[in-house]
Amino acid sequence: MFEDLSKRLDGVLGRFRQRGVLNERMIGDGLREVRRALLEADVNFRVTRDFLKRVREKAVGERVLKSVSPGQQVMKIVHDELAALIGGEGDTRLDWSSAPPTVIMMVGLQGSGKTSTAAKLGKRIQRQGRRTLLAACDLYRPAAVDQLRVLGRRAGVPVFFEEGATDPVAVARAGHLEARRTRAAALIVDTAGRLQIDSRLMKELERIREVLEPREILLVVDAMTGQEAVRIAQGFDRALGVTGFVMAKMDGDARGGAALSIHGVTGKPMKFIGTGEGIDALETVDPQRIAGRILQKGDVIGLVERAQAVVDADDAEALQKKVLGRGRFTLEDFLVAMRQVQKMGPLDQLLKMVPGVPRGLSPGDVDPKKMKHIEAIILSMTLEERRRPEILNGSRRRRIARGSGRPVAEVNRLMQRFGEMEKMMRRMKGVMPGAGGKARSKGRKSPFRF
Repeated sequence: MFEDLSKRLDGVLGRFRQRGVLNERMIGDGLREVRRALLEADVNFRVTRDFLKRVREKAVGERVLKSVSPGQQVMKIVHDELAALIGGEGDTRLDWSSAPPTVIMMVGLQGSGKTSTAAKLGKRIQRQGRRTLLAACDLYRPAAVDQLRVLGRRAGVPVFFEEGATDPVAVARAGHLEARRTRAAALIVDTAGRLQIDSRLMKELERIREVLEPREILLVVDAMTGQEAVRIAQGFDRALGVTGFVMAKMDGDARGGAALSIHGVTGKPMKFIGTGEGIDALETVDPQRIAGRILQKGDVIGLVERAQAVVDADDAEALQKKVLGRGRFTLEDFLVAMRQVQKMGPLDQLLKMVPGVPRGLSPGDVDPKKMKHIEAIILSMTLEERRRPEILNGSRRRRIARGSGRPVAEVNRLMQRFGEMEKMMRRMKGVMPGAGGKARSKGRKSPFRF
């Protein structure tokens, strides 16, 4: 997400960073390029205009122009204003009711990703130790109730539904009673959508709102709709008074203009971002962190949160103890670690969250197919070969190549890189907690590039 805008801004702001002195003309020239980058990223033109006005007013101030590092000062101004576009000073966290259940009403047009987002949010809340109930109130779209039930099972979140129901308001009321009976902390209500905003849709949503008095009304918007998303957000906000919005399918939108426009137009914060089809692919929004990601500063906190969400802590600790205990790293260990990384999402997304990773990586460097090729090679080995890679002579490597469908050269390349990684792991033994010894190794670039 934000790939196109990120590349353009990096080029423009990079020229600011290289200058020891800035004047108003230089800032004006640079901001014209920033304007072009924002408009090409599909950011609303009024939002772009106001954004540039604020940046210009701060950037041409005496403190910046006479600063020891004016380029870095401009970078900070742009970063802070981008954060303001995403959520401003408003709280992007969920607003919890003092008397449970907290009702969260999901609204949006048909096809926006509302039902899948409801299930993802349910899992996220339940993972925090809060009992959650999903209510299936979309009674018009074919198989909508069945879809929510399937997603609820995947997420491990119970779903309230009524067979043959025709009145969504009655289902919502019954779902609320069930949430109170089961002492659920949160009730997430999946409502019906339409192909476009119409009076019938809004009247139904207004009736559900009156019955449930939701603490949160979250609008789910398809990021791929571009500027149309802004018009949709305005329509729902006028009718219902949304409390925040969720940008779904952000993994498929390289521009991200809609995400930077809706808050500027409605004043309501972006609270979550959908980053993929997986049931865990929902991120909370911290405007400062998202702005840092756009400006290619990385997002270590977001990376850690992904790891905590999908990687089993006990499995990770067991692997670490296993490796440190025997003092060596095997191909079997590498396969386990690689699968844990794959659970966190596409590798190209993860690399963008690591500060300092060069953005000039070619598609081949992060091609997920290469991960599958490596997995196929390792799985074509016997258990003994995975645990004792030193026995892999020429004939064994040829057999493995045939079994995995990969060339022998690729098997050889994997073993060479693995050998380098094993040496690095031995050096790390001295610096890992509980491993003993003194820290001797210096920072070194990983030998693996996928």
